Amino acid sequence: MKKIIMVAMSACFFLLTNAQEKTLNLSLKEAVDFAIENSYNTKASKNNIKSAHKKVWETTTIGLPQIGGKVEYQNWIKQQVNLADFNGDGTDEVFVFGKKQGVNAFLTVQQLLFDGSYLVGLQASKTYLKISKQANKKTELQTREAVINAYGNVLITENSINILKGNIKILEKNLSDAKKIYENGFNEEEDIEQLEITLGNLKNQLNGVIRMKGISYKMLNLSMGSPIETSLILTDSLDSLAESNINLELISASFNFSNHIDFKISENDRESKRLLMRLEQSKALPSLSAFVNYGYSGFSDTFSFFDNNQKWFASSQFGVRLNIPIFSSLGGTSKTAQARIALETADIKLEETKQRLSLLAEKAKSEYQLSIESYITAKRNVSLAERIEKKQRIKFFEGISSSFDLLQAQNQLYAQQQNYIQSMLDVIAKKVSLENALNLPIK
Repeated sequence: MKKIIMVAMSACFFLLTNAQEKTLNLSLKEAVDFAIENSYNTKASKNNIKSAHKKVWETTTIGLPQIGGKVEYQNWIKQQVNLADFNGDGTDEVFVFGKKQGVNAFLTVQQLLFDGSYLVGLQASKTYLKISKQANKKTELQTREAVINAYGNVLITENSINILKGNIKILEKNLSDAKKIYENGFNEEEDIEQLEITLGNLKNQLNGVIRMKGISYKMLNLSMGSPIETSLILTDSLDSLAESNINLELISASFNFSNHIDFKISENDRESKRLLMRLEQSKALPSLSAFVNYGYSGFSDTFSFFDNNQKWFASSQFGVRLNIPIFSSLGGTSKTAQARIALETADIKLEETKQRLSLLAEKAKSEYQLSIESYITAKRNVSLAERIEKKQRIKFFEGISSSFDLLQAQNQLYAQQQNYIQSMLDVIAKKVSLENALNLPIK
């Protein structure tokens, strides 16, 4: 019996531990840090860097010594014959040169001495590595923005649920009080029906937001790279994040497009086009390589190559090979011209990137400033709307205001509440957009 109890306790402990492992308590910064390490996009981007490193080495090895071995076994099924007139009388005699079977084994070492294409290719592979690293940095910036937006969306649904529940609680009490007043003949049935319509709409909104809450958590998990069913507990509040993300210094921060990751990517794209043009030009240059080999050959009429008395004959050779392109019917010239046009196009795109990034930075500053102003206004408006709704509610139950006036005040309050929580998310989202536009590093 004790064994059964111990097994049951162990199982419960395992299940509790497993459940705890699937629950993450995360601040916004912790969520971003988690995503930088674990999101699907950043993992794929890091793999691209690893692949680029291997590509650099692959290209480098072309200029390093290459060693290859070759073993050949030959067996004449019908041996070739030759004819010769040994006696000079015009009569040909049949004879056979060589043995029926033979084995050749050679080891060859080759070394590239000069090839313009190799030198350009090596530079291109290093440029590709730079592009991969820059793409990874851009992916991290995009991941940060995606996680912040997803985190904020979860907080919006949580806040919306709390606000709607609070509004429903107040409205249910209002409806109960209105029914009592109606039973005593002090108001009209239309006033109750109007409150019931508003209450029904709020409950529908609450059900919709509750369903959206589950999707929002899954979207946050997806952007972070964790299983979508992982339980999350967000430790930051929307209010505190909105206040901490107000930084007016960002609006006056200077912008240097040359340090922006998009501009650097465009620069390296331009560099890759320049190297492509050089590659086509280098194909008109000669290439020089050297080789040396060493091997053994054995011959026999029967398969006796593993016998101790089998004779083997050594041979060795050294050589230098010079390849000189002479004429390609102007095909190489055409490829070089195409590469030059591609380089000119890259120059045009580089200039466009410079102008676009400057404009995006200016736009992001304007939108961030507007989001702060909207947040301040929304915060003041929701306070005013609460006071107006409360006054209209008092007037309604005192019989000096209609249900229509109360409805207007309630709808205005609900709209201002949504504007307020949305304005908080806008401050957070527009700040990270501005940080990306200014190419500020992830802290």
